[in-house]
Amino acid sequence: MTATGSGPARARHESGGAVGARHDKAEYDELLRLLPPPPARDLAAEQHSHHKDRLMQLIDQDQHTAPAPQHEPAPRPRLLRPALWMPLAATALAGTLAVTLTTHTGTGTADTPRGNTAVVLLEQVADVAAKSEATPVRDDQLVYVKTLTAAAEGRPDGSFEPGKPHQREVWMSQSAAPAKTVGLIHENGDYFPISELVPPGSQGVPAGIDRPTYNWLASLPTDPDVLLERLYALAEPAEGQEKAQAVFDTIGELLAETVMPPRNAAALYRAAAKIPGVTRDADAVDSAGRHGFGIRRVDERASTATEWVFDREDLTYLGERSYLTEDGDAGGKGTVLEETAVLERAVVDAYRERPGSGSGTE
Repeated sequence: MTATGSGPARARHESGGAVGARHDKAEYDELLRLLPPPPARDLAAEQHSHHKDRLMQLIDQDQHTAPAPQHEPAPRPRLLRPALWMPLAATALAGTLAVTLTTHTGTGTADTPRGNTAVVLLEQVADVAAKSEATPVRDDQLVYVKTLTAAAEGRPDGSFEPGKPHQREVWMSQSAAPAKTVGLIHENGDYFPISELVPPGSQGVPAGIDRPTYNWLASLPTDPDVLLERLYALAEPAEGQEKAQAVFDTIGELLAETVMPPRNAAALYRAAAKIPGVTRDADAVDSAGRHGFGIRRVDERASTATEWVFDREDLTYLGERSYLTEDGDAGGKGTVLEETAVLERAVVDAYRERPGSGSGTE
């Protein structure tokens, strides 16, 4: 017995069905052609830009952010470089000393990036830095930096109280020789020496990662990959801090506290772009209230973030801030630990000398 629907009869049925299907499809396509197009719903320009920026940030985070270890407790945030000691008036926290880069481009300003990832923005910043003008600094000179800075103060319960921004002036020695006193601070109406903690019998700390002078910075590799490898070897993370975060923060310190040749500044920005987890912020603000583009890295292990702020128009460095990214014993999410804004920077010949004032002391 032949099963129903099998053999040649079934083949003819399937063939006829295929023909019918093609006929129906042709009619369907013809009807679609005759129908008017669906109405378009265009976003406003500002909405389109906002969503584009957000999309690129999410892409950047997906590309660079590694999951945080779940088994380690969040450590106390690192607020001071371990080698640096400051007197009582400055011991609340050592605010970061920020330095701007004088920039020049063919049109007077850099192209303003929109909808770009951190890698693209840092490349543009590096291009600007590479074109900046810089005069070599002698070993017998000093780097002068005037900032508006604030640093959180520790409470008895272990949490932090955000500080109020105030002006600070710093003079940093550029001598390569080992030294115990390496600079001078003017803050809250008083002057205090900046001294390094050194072992008994030591002559002091020579120029290097903990005391970066112009000539030491000029000796660093300018190839971003080689430079990043060098920084990974030099940077020492605080307890519980991610190694990548220690490197990112070290680059921030080098860019903020020093004067260096343009090629070295550009190399540092390009090296920073290669650190996993670095992202772009469309709106960042420094302690002077100046808004700009931000370059940020979140330390998932420590629940803190460090962010550099750049001018929207010419991409010059404005300042830096660090803050908590999660609620915890140290404080609520968003608590600012340190922030700074550059007001003035120069190279001078003597302590207490200010730009344009000539040599001398008060």
